[in-house]
Amino acid sequence: MKQIDFWFSIGSTYTYLTVMRLDDVAKDTGANFTWRPFNVRFTISKIASGYRPFVGKPMKLAYMWRDMARRSERYGLSPKLPAPYSLDDITIPNRIALVGMREGWGIAYAKEAYRRWFELSEPADKDPNISKSIEAAGADPQRVLPLADAKETQDELLRASEEAHGLGIFGAPSFVVDGEVFWGDDRLEDAIEWAKHGTLALT
Repeated sequence: MKQIDFWFSIGSTYTYLTVMRLDDVAKDTGANFTWRPFNVRFTISKIASGYRPFVGKPMKLAYMWRDMARRSERYGLSPKLPAPYSLDDITIPNRIALVGMREGWGIAYAKEAYRRWFELSEPADKDPNISKSIEAAGADPQRVLPLADAKETQDELLRASEEAHGLGIFGAPSFVVDGEVFWGDDRLEDAIEWAKHGTLALT
């Protein structure tokens, strides 16, 4: 099976659904995922400056929370909805995730950051979520935060976001298989089928 790049941005609501189930999906299907943090607001800004998909749109926001509640029940998740939204600065948790991916604890951090955000109502861009999630992933916040704030990591996040935009990614979560982009938690299974067969037109 071909590799699936999982492009995620801590700050995207629907990404909670994918992050919390992806390890189990990988075990059940044999799919190989590479977790790729990026700044989804950067890619969205390339389409419409200052646009946020649910901010200032009460009907769409209400639908999103209800949709997430339904899908969470399907997956056996128990979020406390609505979660605090939107995050003030999504670059912070995604820079931490980049450091974690370099060091091997990034996936554990992303899962805990989302768990605390959606299940404990702690915004992922602020303490206590930041420090507690780093600690839960097995790292030291006092060591990690300067690394996350370093210019090297800021530049790395920008490069990742530019790469995502270049691939045609405009939202999170997104999955990329051999250049094919699948957008949304509800397209995860399609991405897996493409990784297996190179088509969705199965007989």
